[in-house]
Amino acid sequence: QVQLVESGGGLVQAGGSLTLSCAASSRSRFIINYVDWYRQTVGKPRETIARITSRGDTSVSDAVKGRFTISMNNAKDTVSIKMNNLQPDDTGLYSCNANVWTPADGSNDYWGQGTQVTVSS
Repeated sequence: QVQLVESGGGLVQAGGSLTLSCAASSRSRFIINYVDWYRQTVGKPRETIARITSRGDTSVSDAVKGRFTISMNNAKDTVSIKMNNLQPDDTGLYSCNANVWTPADGSNDYWGQGTQVTVSS
C-alpha cells in the first residue's frame, strides 16, 4: 500500500505563487512510474494539469503552460508543482495521482486527499 499526501495549498492573491507537493510513502520499496496533478474547479470537470514520469519527462496543460512547473526530487518520492502568476480561475482542489510499483502489488494508481488553492482578486 502506498500513501500520497499533498501539501502546500492555501490562500494567495492574484499574481502570487504557491508550490504544491505530493509525497509518496510505503512500508515496502516502491517506484513511482508517473505522477499526474489534477484540479477540480467549481462548475468545471476535473482537468489534468501536469504530469511527470520517473525519467523526468514532463508535460503541462495549455491552461497552465508558462506558469506552472512540475518536478520530482532526487529521492523520487515527492513531486512538486510550482505555480506562478496565479489567477482567480486557478482556484480549486488540487490532487495528485501516482502510478506506483511495489513488489507485492505491481503497478497501481493511488490518490492523495487533495489540497485547496484559493486565489483572491
